[in-house]
Amino acid sequence: MREYNWATLGCGVIANQLAQAMEAKGRRLYSVANRTYEKAVVFAERYGIEKVYDNLDEVFADDAVDIIYISTPHNTHISYLRKALESGKHVLCEKSITLNTEELTEAVELAERNHVVLAEAMTIFHMPIYKTLRERIQSGSLGELRLIQMNFGSYKEYNMENRFFNRELAGGALLDIGVYALSFVRWFMSSKPDQILSQVKFASTGVDEQAAILLKNQQEEMATVILSLHAKQPKRGTIAFDKGYIELFDYPRGEEAVITYTEDGQKEVVKAGATAKALEYEVEDMEKAVLGEADEMHLDYTRDVMDMMTSIRKEWGMKYPEEEA
Repeated sequence: MREYNWATLGCGVIANQLAQAMEAKGRRLYSVANRTYEKAVVFAERYGIEKVYDNLDEVFADDAVDIIYISTPHNTHISYLRKALESGKHVLCEKSITLNTEELTEAVELAERNHVVLAEAMTIFHMPIYKTLRERIQSGSLGELRLIQMNFGSYKEYNMENRFFNRELAGGALLDIGVYALSFVRWFMSSKPDQILSQVKFASTGVDEQAAILLKNQQEEMATVILSLHAKQPKRGTIAFDKGYIELFDYPRGEEAVITYTEDGQKEVVKAGATAKALEYEVEDMEKAVLGEADEMHLDYTRDVMDMMTSIRKEWGMKYPEEEA
């Protein structure tokens, strides 16, 4: 398979994981762009990247760049997506891909117009354990889906200037961790939930610190999602069916699940893939999509999740500065 030239826009934690994933595959990122040039230089030296742009916008004009990975704060995504897609670049963008449905619709239209692949870097869509579990579910051996329970809580110190609580950086639990929980729900549900109820607790900055969400779709499959940025919860997703239930651990990545069968209580351990290879799986699926071999990027699910998050925030009356103009 052809090797594509990847550029990273951003030098944070995810960009480092991307560079390490490339190294694990015996490759290097082609180039790096960052708002702070000095940080880009340090990043390039660390991973043996040859090209560093003096000006961030130069990455969009570089004809040698095939795919751009955007890992900057949520509220900067749409401006970079516009430039990248209009320049004919394929884009893999960190979650949450945009702030709202309106921005995502614009980005999708740009991608279609310029005949390029646009995708969100949602690890759930690419980890082998999720693909394996869905194949098992589709075989019918567990019966009909009834209920999904998702808990995702992290403990962040009350520093209202960091990105988690900072409204100017599109902080809040929903866009930061809720996007994973809702992607998990969408991955296993038969269709997009069309009935949503929620409650929210706001941080002093006005972003959502904690939330409880109840969802139901046309098949009457239901899901509960509990989010918190200030209360740690076990990383476990539970998917309940007529004939058994699945527990997936170390969510949102993960490599192991346990199926418990209702009739006799028998347990079956299912293993697939490796958590440490999460970014490698994303790179592989993205390159297959760009090559036209297979499209496993699930932009349709990304759009469904964005619709849900936009609807939930609308009910909360919660807007970011960019949405108030």
